[in-house]
Amino acid sequence: MSRFLVGTIPVIGYVSPMVPIVRELTQRGHEVWWYTGRLFQANVEASGAHFVEMTEALDFSIEEKIPPEWGEQRQALKGLAQLRFDLKHFFIDHAVAQVRDYRTILSDFSADVLLSDSYFLGAAWMHELGGPPWAQLGTSVMTFPGQDIPPFGLGLPPSESGSNRLRDKALKAVTDVVLRGIRKDLKGAREQLGLADNKQLFFDTLSPYLYLVTTVPSFEYPRSDLPSQVHFIGPPFLDPVETFATPAWWNDLQTDNTVVYVTQDAIATDPNNLIIPTLNALKDQDILVVAATDNNSVDGLAAADLPANARIEQSLPPSQLLPHVDIVITNGEYRIVQTALSYGIPLIAAGQSEDKPEVCARIAWSGVGLNLNTTTPKPKQIRQAVEEMVENDQYKLRAQQLQAEIKQYPSAELAANYLESLTESGS
Repeated sequence: MSRFLVGTIPVIGYVSPMVPIVRELTQRGHEVWWYTGRLFQANVEASGAHFVEMTEALDFSIEEKIPPEWGEQRQALKGLAQLRFDLKHFFIDHAVAQVRDYRTILSDFSADVLLSDSYFLGAAWMHELGGPPWAQLGTSVMTFPGQDIPPFGLGLPPSESGSNRLRDKALKAVTDVVLRGIRKDLKGAREQLGLADNKQLFFDTLSPYLYLVTTVPSFEYPRSDLPSQVHFIGPPFLDPVETFATPAWWNDLQTDNTVVYVTQDAIATDPNNLIIPTLNALKDQDILVVAATDNNSVDGLAAADLPANARIEQSLPPSQLLPHVDIVITNGEYRIVQTALSYGIPLIAAGQSEDKPEVCARIAWSGVGLNLNTTTPKPKQIRQAVEEMVENDQYKLRAQQLQAEIKQYPSAELAANYLESLTESGS
């Protein structure tokens, strides 16, 4: 049996897709240690892995460990400046500390493979410093560059025309200049570990051994130069909830009216961006609107004058709710997008921060929904999008096609098979 050392960013969107894969590995008899934030110790132990707490690295699953001034500093920034702040403070700077933790862990646990989420730089750098082979689990769309696609982050779909390929080359040159500050941050962090500047941007990182894509081919842009170590495994996000205390309104889901589920992720949390506009957009419609704030407080929303057709909760397990839902409105969080597709539900997307422009662009490109191309849609835009989706079956039919494709990808089993092959071959 083999030994795997898992590392994940201490945020639910990075931890949750790893859980079924680790469970599959431990059930096959492999030994797994999992290095992440304290908040997720129960998740780790439930998967059968040994929990290893972050000590040197920033554990931002514990709110009091985040410097209080960061919130104000971050909110004062917009666009690429905010992106650089996030990458530097939450990912790049602490990759150096992750490597220090890795060295301590590996002195006690001789791992055959390092397995990390795609943004966990410490695993890549530990491998460069002589550590074990390193495998990546993609927790969003594929970020690494390719000759057939525009630069990551712009939210532009690919095109087969020669003129647009020239456009993409020009955009690559422009983004390289714009993102020079991020490259400088990476160079400085690597120098602290004695690593040379590899001239890569943050999103260029790709394991030379194994990269697992957590969707199906129909959702991702086609690439003629897809590296051989990249494999689709489908979404590993369907971890069923065994017990769930249903809210008092739960029977309202048994309706002939359209059920719309609107949710934002734990990063872009302002309900004025999407949840409140959706409630306002649909308040006079024969539609049941269910809103979830993804573990953020609902007190302010619950105290507001909510429309009669609205139901709101702090958190709702998708495995319980989504079988009753007709349309999902999202700010582009990758986890909820893939989960919705697993249930064959079309999407309306409105998100332009973090990786969301790319996720939203793929929703439109793949035909499973509509992209509103904004973080703050007007109620009229949302209402028109819902009307279009109710009247036009093409989005639902396309989402159901992807649902059928997803069923052909048993994600945890496929991931474990690829990881076992890596330990057997060593390359």
